[in-house]
Amino acid sequence: MRKFTHIDCFSGPGGFCTGLHAAGFETLVAIEYIRSCCETYSKNHPEVHVINDDIRNVKSKDIEKFIPAGGVDLVTSGMPCETFSTAGNTSRSFYDDRQFLFREGIRIAEITKAKMILFENVPGITTKTVSKGSKKLIIDVLIKELEEAGYVNHESYILDSTNYGVPQRRKRFFVLALRNKCELSPPLPNEFRPANVRDAFIDLPNVIANSGKEGKNYLKRTSTYSELMRNDEFWKRDFNSDGITYQTPMKHRSTTLERFSLLKQGESLKDLFERYQGDERREMQERRVLPKKMFIKRNYRLIDKEPSPTVTSHCLDEFVHPKFDRALTVRECARLQSFPDSYDFVGGPYLVPHLDRTVQDKYEQIGDAVPPLLAYAWGKQIIKILENLNV
Repeated sequence: MRKFTHIDCFSGPGGFCTGLHAAGFETLVAIEYIRSCCETYSKNHPEVHVINDDIRNVKSKDIEKFIPAGGVDLVTSGMPCETFSTAGNTSRSFYDDRQFLFREGIRIAEITKAKMILFENVPGITTKTVSKGSKKLIIDVLIKELEEAGYVNHESYILDSTNYGVPQRRKRFFVLALRNKCELSPPLPNEFRPANVRDAFIDLPNVIANSGKEGKNYLKRTSTYSELMRNDEFWKRDFNSDGITYQTPMKHRSTTLERFSLLKQGESLKDLFERYQGDERREMQERRVLPKKMFIKRNYRLIDKEPSPTVTSHCLDEFVHPKFDRALTVRECARLQSFPDSYDFVGGPYLVPHLDRTVQDKYEQIGDAVPPLLAYAWGKQIIKILENLNV
């Protein structure tokens, strides 16, 4: 049986690789700047040659010995999305060299003679210009340079991960490109049933904030989704995991726990600022139940019967458990992203200041990753395309 080969650019902790591996791909090389992500990646994918460096420093001599004579089948490139995101008030004002890092994905594809390239980013990339005041769009430059590199057959899509079995509303922009002429189409959302937060958390035991006591044993109730997260045969993993990992409670001030207790499902810090006004709000701010400043995307209590909002690198601050007064555990965030339960987030500490961009803690690694189930859907679709091309 033919092996389909893959190079993972801007690999993060391995979301793309995990899903593609389950679909039938063999990842040969991964390139990632953040060391903690590389540590997690290597722990879970020891067969992959992981390069911990700025991708701009990676030369052909660094990877050519891992590349088959006929080249690889696929290069994935999920370059950093900060300058394209619309999540923050000032993020769209960033104009720096990161928005041109797509060129590195194309360069690696040329070096490795890749048959196909799959770019992934936030939908905001489609409206971002190359510089302030310019009318030229980044995406138009990307397409032009793809074609100049010979990848003249390409299509763009915006996909929502909820359509691929992920219990999370996460829209992402993709460009699929190849050299051959053929009809391209995105993966069909028909293999896995839709999942929600309850499906994701159903067999995970509660843990009490500040207790320091981890939840190590599954509950007896399950869902189709939770069973999939525990099914290492599906994921083609052999890690012999014994019980739950990273179901560890965070520490919260008593006043923070009081704030959480005020939230109903679907409410966030913004709702509390609207509910409590004047002297009542000031008193709660003085006691630190409410912060001095209102953050729109903060302390959202998840809704049991719905998918979660997008899991980001700030997921620890953004989400509150749907039933219990605490933030989510690392494993719960991983479940929302569709990482299998045997996935070991060894890299980095639990938390680091967000100002330090040279290392990512476990929450940040998970939040920035590609959902493995969405990557799996892409893997299955790309294999179909390659088989129809008979290349």
